[in-house]
Amino acid sequence: MAYTRLSDANEITERYMDSILIGEKLIDSTVADLKISFLGETFDMPVMTPAFSHLSNYNGRQYTGLEEYSIAAAKCNILNFCGMMENDMFKKIADTGAKTVRIVKPYADNGKVRDQLAFAEDAGAFGVGMDIDHIFGEDGYDVVVGEDMACQTMDMLRSYVESTKLPFIVKGVLGVEDAIKCADIGAKAIIVSHHHGRLPYAVPPMKVLPKIKEALDGRDIKIIVDCGISSGADVYKAIALGADAAAVGRSMLPGLESKGVDGVVDFLNGIARELRFIMSSTGFTKPSDIDDSALWIPAE
Repeated sequence: MAYTRLSDANEITERYMDSILIGEKLIDSTVADLKISFLGETFDMPVMTPAFSHLSNYNGRQYTGLEEYSIAAAKCNILNFCGMMENDMFKKIADTGAKTVRIVKPYADNGKVRDQLAFAEDAGAFGVGMDIDHIFGEDGYDVVVGEDMACQTMDMLRSYVESTKLPFIVKGVLGVEDAIKCADIGAKAIIVSHHHGRLPYAVPPMKVLPKIKEALDGRDIKIIVDCGISSGADVYKAIALGADAAAVGRSMLPGLESKGVDGVVDFLNGIARELRFIMSSTGFTKPSDIDDSALWIPAE
């Protein structure tokens, strides 16, 4: 068997996350409450959906996968995200009633960026944002489903922030410098992510998370983390390391594909149950109280 270098960022991320262990603090602890306050709204748990794009109708069902997981997000009262799509599709998602953040691609067509941000606001989006980790591809600037992407400067991003009344969220931050720049332009949140391993040997989001949290101390900006989040333990570790919430990703797909809305609701409720159990077993009554005192983190 030929030797293969372990260069896949997803494998690296999974190994790092699994290497972090959890101790217990049981005496004087009580059953935890998972509710969080996030950008002025109360949600039932610090778990969010991924910014998926281009999901079709599974098994001939009435709604697309995008609509189904949005309906599930509304049922579970969690913050919903969606990704690359045209305005008519976003309108369908907005009509599900889910509090949704529309993440727009860094299109070379700046007019399209502004049109989609404005449409989302008019359609009742909870927030808007941009997916900066799709700027580059192996041949230069990325091309996504036939659409050219382009560099995004601080001035450009600041202009998007200033163009909307909604909270602006930057997705794809994986370093302290970009995190500080996002705070400087007035973004209300960042998603710490390597977008399912687009960058070879990408640092695990949870590994860089404490440094980002420290750099943003005292700044009015929330931190979400994704990549490999599939359990309540993953969410707990993310919050303990500095995040305000965590977003699931491909781990949601099996339930979505097989059972649609009910499959996603079951999946999210399973994460919530495990998260509540771990919080209760480590002495934390609410997500905002969680710190790293119960974590056993491998030495560098």
